[in-house]
Amino acid sequence: MHRTPEYDAVIVGGGFFGASLASHLAQDRGLRVVLFEQADALLERASYANQARVHNGYHYPRSLLTALRCRINFPHFVDEFSDCIFDDFEKTYAIARTFSKVTAEQFRTFCQRIGAPLSPAPPAVKRLFDADRIEEVFTAREICFDAVRLRDRMITRLDDAAVTVELGAEVLAVRESAPREIEVTWRRAGEERRTTTATVFNCTYSRLNRLLVGSGLTPLRLKHELTEMPLVEVPPELANRGVTVMCGPYFSLMPFPPRGLHTLSHVRYTPHCAWNDGPDEPWLDPDVVLRERPRHSHFPHMVRDAARYMPAIAECKQVDSIWEVKTVLPRSEVDDSRPVLYKADRGLPGLTSVLGAKIDNIYDVMEVAAGALDRFVA
Repeated sequence: MHRTPEYDAVIVGGGFFGASLASHLAQDRGLRVVLFEQADALLERASYANQARVHNGYHYPRSLLTALRCRINFPHFVDEFSDCIFDDFEKTYAIARTFSKVTAEQFRTFCQRIGAPLSPAPPAVKRLFDADRIEEVFTAREICFDAVRLRDRMITRLDDAAVTVELGAEVLAVRESAPREIEVTWRRAGEERRTTTATVFNCTYSRLNRLLVGSGLTPLRLKHELTEMPLVEVPPELANRGVTVMCGPYFSLMPFPPRGLHTLSHVRYTPHCAWNDGPDEPWLDPDVVLRERPRHSHFPHMVRDAARYMPAIAECKQVDSIWEVKTVLPRSEVDDSRPVLYKADRGLPGLTSVLGAKIDNIYDVMEVAAGALDRFVA
């Protein structure tokens, strides 16, 4: 006799992707959903500890597909989360003369191809840059999101959708316990518990392989970086400005709405160390690296290098730093693409692992999630 699992779907990971997927499945699909989050609050890891940029395509001149997906998803995000966005600043893109992987003309042509608004920066903005090192400066259309407002919005959505949320709950393993049924083993306050479901969505970002390894399944090929983004006070001339110098070993300065500061990121100095996961690599817990590796800020190196291109950055004052583990697909290193990782039935029917590199990837995830549900939820 076929028995009915406790839930139609288990979501592991309470970041933006996990919370969005959980609320969608419960509200729009009418499913019984439980969301497990290891921390004591939602959307406080990678969903908070990032540059808060909502991409509009400009960042990916070497990956046309990624740029086009940004252009498609950008207006959806702006419309759906209008109360969570911050656009009270002017966004500037500057193309370096040396070591850049694109020229100013190539960047201009690229933006025309993807339909991204771009115009020459006014003279007052161009004068902020060192003309010997910067070929051209453009004004673009880009926004940030407020991670605190977004968290509050998602908590309300989960409540309205009647999603069961288990905080302080670490999912340890999954296994097939009956046809069309998965047993989920989880732990809270030292006590192990078990829940049954038809499907599991692994949305744990840097810890995707933690669940796979714990379940005796083959881990995914992933690259991890321990990253630092200094939070800085900027001089008056940069107060209402976001800046990206590209495309190579350069930097971005972006508003960070929750703190009323800016983040400074640098291609060379933001990563402090890197390592790989995979079937032929030992698994290293990213949380252990984040917690135990000594933290020596790279801010002096970042600001010194960035000031060569934009002298006013030398006046930035570091207030704090955001530390997190960034996870990408190894193949993304070739062309800087940011595809969604979506691995269904990896060693276990009904188990799907999801990795999105950008917040707007959520719309791509929603498109492909329907297939897994239709196959495993009666």
